[in-house]
Amino acid sequence: MKSLILADNQVATRLGIKFLAVESGKPASLIKEAENLHGLSAELSDCPDAVVVIDYTLFDCTADQLWVLKERFPESVFILFSEALSEDFVRRMILGSVGFSLLLKDSDLSELLACMQSAEQGEQFVCAKVKGWLYSGEQHVSAGIPQLTATEKEILRSLALGKSTKEIAAERFLSVYTIMTHRKNIFRKLNVNNAQEAIRYALRAGIVNVAEYCI
Repeated sequence: MKSLILADNQVATRLGIKFLAVESGKPASLIKEAENLHGLSAELSDCPDAVVVIDYTLFDCTADQLWVLKERFPESVFILFSEALSEDFVRRMILGSVGFSLLLKDSDLSELLACMQSAEQGEQFVCAKVKGWLYSGEQHVSAGIPQLTATEKEILRSLALGKSTKEIAAERFLSVYTIMTHRKNIFRKLNVNNAQEAIRYALRAGIVNVAEYCI
């Protein structure tokens, strides 16, 4: 039985996946957690054929870094478990390697269980909604420069300065959950998957002033 590595910064998601895994018969001793890319790499060094459940949009890593990990640990299986992903990213990760599966967080329980079972067997799984995107030819990319609200621009500028979600929340007297919601809205509007991509997009589009802010 493969080890399971949870690389998701949402506590509720980690607890939910852990509960389902244990209920499905996986020993708790085979379930690990990784808080960052370094920790994930260390866990994979110990368990190179592990199943990794990762919310790429919240884990602060790039698609290239995921590919590097996959190349270092070819027997591993990555389940990209997120709320929203760009179509370009989906095509790159899903069609490029059988080592990446994709499951959206609004998928039903049957798909989640089927995905976990496929991963245990080393097989790729793609949820029905994403299959619809891939085979229908429908485009999910917004045209033109997206319009961010004043608050979203300020949060994006703070991200460009290297501030964490907790720091931004403290500065703005808001909850971490509220800032995370703003981050998700920014990523959705810019059609990107993480902070680094959002900042690069914003610099190219002039949303963030390159003379004042840096990645």
